[in-house]
Amino acid sequence: MASKIFLWIEDRKGKAGYVFWKSFVKQLCPEVIVESKENNSELVNAVNNIDNSDNKYIIFFDYSFDNPQVLLEHKRLKKYADEKKNVFLLEIICFEYLLLEFKDLIKWIYAPEDEFLIKRVMAINAREKLVETIRNGNTYYKSIREIMEYDEHIKEHNVEQLAGRLLFDLTRNTGFEVTKATIGDCWVKSCCEWEKRQENDICGLDHNRLLLFDKMKKIYEETSLREQFSKVGTEVSM
Repeated sequence: MASKIFLWIEDRKGKAGYVFWKSFVKQLCPEVIVESKENNSELVNAVNNIDNSDNKYIIFFDYSFDNPQVLLEHKRLKKYADEKKNVFLLEIICFEYLLLEFKDLIKWIYAPEDEFLIKRVMAINAREKLVETIRNGNTYYKSIREIMEYDEHIKEHNVEQLAGRLLFDLTRNTGFEVTKATIGDCWVKSCCEWEKRQENDICGLDHNRLLLFDKMKKIYEETSLREQFSKVGTEVSM
């Protein structure tokens, strides 16, 4: 029997993260099989039960580095993964952060003269500083002025919660809107297949429309996905 490549995630079927990963691998690495393990504990347990077969398992675990419960689960996951030759971990904070770090995020979701560029300036600045801070290896993002101004209760939140709120605030009322439950058509369909689009719904891609393959290729190239997939030895179609 031929060996298989699996991408195991903790996002439930039908939720935003699951839909994104299904779309991503279908476009760029269709040989990979995406499977949901429902939550992080079940994902860790599933990794523990993997045998050293010829199959390859890529694991996407939301690594919220300032969440104590997540750190405990990640410690277990790392232990189990290190014991197996066919398990590879993607080092990504969470699905929402992955989209926040996408270089062209603001250019895609807003047209050049969009009023949201002014109305949402605090969220835009907070996103820029969060990504810059973490990219530079600094995890003390809660002391950054722009982030504190955006979220006055930042001390009570972890990085995954902040990323989720930021991504929603930036994308809401657009075709790119992302919540925990849903992901906008404009992330997972070619331009312009947004079923609920109105005449005045103009994004940054309105005059440079992309096929879904090209969207996923850009996200791969301009986020940490390129580095992470290279580390685990998985090729993507370019």
